[in-house]
Amino acid sequence: MNGGSSPAADRPARGRESDGGERGASSGGSERPVAVVVDYGAGNLPSIVRALEVAGADVVLAASPERVGHPDVVVVPGVGAQAPAMRRLHRTGLAGAIERAVDDGGWYLGICLGLQVLFERSEEDGSRGLGWLRGDTRRLRSATTLPHIGWNGVDPVTRHPLLDGLPAGVPMYFVHSYAPDPEDRSIVVAETEHGGRFASVIAAGRLLGVQFHPEKSGRDGIRLLRNALAIAAGRTPGAELLAAETTGPIGSPRDPDGRLSPCC
Repeated sequence: MNGGSSPAADRPARGRESDGGERGASSGGSERPVAVVVDYGAGNLPSIVRALEVAGADVVLAASPERVGHPDVVVVPGVGAQAPAMRRLHRTGLAGAIERAVDDGGWYLGICLGLQVLFERSEEDGSRGLGWLRGDTRRLRSATTLPHIGWNGVDPVTRHPLLDGLPAGVPMYFVHSYAPDPEDRSIVVAETEHGGRFASVIAAGRLLGVQFHPEKSGRDGIRLLRNALAIAAGRTPGAELLAAETTGPIGSPRDPDGRLSPCC
């Protein structure tokens, strides 16, 4: 952390105002995009906090719903099984706070398990995810070794500013045995080969997710995080169009007022 400082865990994030005010300004008047890192006991938080700070974010740790506020982007990291992670998200009220932040115009960046929980169900333990995207998380059945640990290439299948400045096949660091299998393949931005091919980057409106760990992936991981921050802060050309590509997460019905609701 910069100069030995710690994330501002004692105040809610205010990257945006809920009434549509200017994005990308923290409560301290900073022009750095505000990233809330959700602390639900399922990730290596110091690493992701440090990586986001290096990438240019004003980082807020949120272990309670009151801390989530209205950031530019909510970052949900995570490793391990989905069932206990979802129990913690619901028990603490963080699941609802994340939903409100995204409904209010914020972006979502899921890392590893944080990507998987966007989908309907996990094959690992049968647990339900947030259900904002149709599809399940499945075991890498064709993998020669599990868990899939180490560096592997990320191959774009479509253009997206999340991967701007990164070469095709850029190596990123993976630690997992399961990966999402989206019903709508148009949300897959990049794939990775490990026995078979799996989705390693997705983008659906304001929902972004990566199966690898950018915080462990050196300069290229920092570049991806910097891209995500720029998109969320509206500093990437066409970011508003990306957010408006769908009225909500692909495959997710909306309540009559246009807010997120589980897809099933």
